[in-house]
Amino acid sequence: MAMLKRDEGPVPAAPASDLNALLGRGSEFEGKLTFEGTVRIDGKFTGTIVTGDVLVVGEGAKISAEINCGTLIVHGEVQGNVRARSLVEFHQPARIRGNVETPSLVVEKGVIFEGQCKMEGLAGDAPEPREPRGPRLAGAPPPSEG
Repeated sequence: MAMLKRDEGPVPAAPASDLNALLGRGSEFEGKLTFEGTVRIDGKFTGTIVTGDVLVVGEGAKISAEINCGTLIVHGEVQGNVRARSLVEFHQPARIRGNVETPSLVVEKGVIFEGQCKMEGLAGDAPEPREPRGPRLAGAPPPSEG
């Protein structure tokens, strides 16, 4: 019997050892999904997804859901609003239709994103906006302090 070594073949976006659950290709699920850890969806999902951790949407996946998560990584299709506390990544050939709220967004070339994005007010320790510190024009009064 042949044994496969771990270092053979391409490395998936989320290694199987790190996954808590997988909804594989050809699978369909409707309802509310709540989980801890990392979950990858490669099938069809309709409903609501809630987690403080990582959701990976595979290239063949079709998601129609309201998503509230820690981190979202998308390679497939998502229709619905997304709220991520840490990070959202859209990788080609992703197609996203819905609004996104996250403090950090990565959109790869070739991705289709139809919606609005809000990136402020989500991170509790976001720094206050500062005054611009560019060069002053000659003769301009110094900025007032106080």
